[in-house]
Amino acid sequence: MLAPPANHDAPLVPVPGAPIHPGWLRIMHWLNALAVVIMVTSGWRIYNASPLFDFVFPREITLGGWLGGALQWHFAGMWLLFFNGVLYLAMNLATGRLWRKFFPLSVRGVAADLGAALRGKLAHADPRRYNQVQRLAYLFVMLDIAVLVLSGLVLWKSVQFSLLRELMGGYETARRVHFTAMALLTAFVAVHLVMVALVPRSLIAMIRGK
Repeated sequence: MLAPPANHDAPLVPVPGAPIHPGWLRIMHWLNALAVVIMVTSGWRIYNASPLFDFVFPREITLGGWLGGALQWHFAGMWLLFFNGVLYLAMNLATGRLWRKFFPLSVRGVAADLGAALRGKLAHADPRRYNQVQRLAYLFVMLDIAVLVLSGLVLWKSVQFSLLRELMGGYETARRVHFTAMALLTAFVAVHLVMVALVPRSLIAMIRGK
């Protein structure tokens, strides 16, 4: 646990012996990672069956083997991502972690931290504290996953979710929204893996908590 500071900009004060990441967070992180891998790779196989653009994904990096198998994997990943994501958000709200970790957030703060990162001068001394680029990235991916799930519902049950389909501009537009959200999620994961490679102790903290 962390003792809350008097103001949001003050450094977080660690409680002696407390883990950097609580157990519930680490479990949900790895379940989300599993769900994303299942959904993206099976989604590529589904895409290949009816491409939106003039390319397909190599079969070797897709999951399911055939369209029916890919759909089964995709739905399994979808429910895991949905329920785990709802529980993750609920726990962050209930524990106050959402406000502690991801706020405050400002354009000036993001620009300053991004500039420091591009110059290789962004400090990573305290793994408990997210810089403003990280805060923005994590909040963005939460929103992106929500869009991914909502657009997926339109593709899955277009008739039942007719209002949602119309709000998204129709079925074909929902397909493009879904593909774009998937591409942005994949880009986030790629950047996330690069950052883990640059700061490997962040991976150890997510595994062991310390």
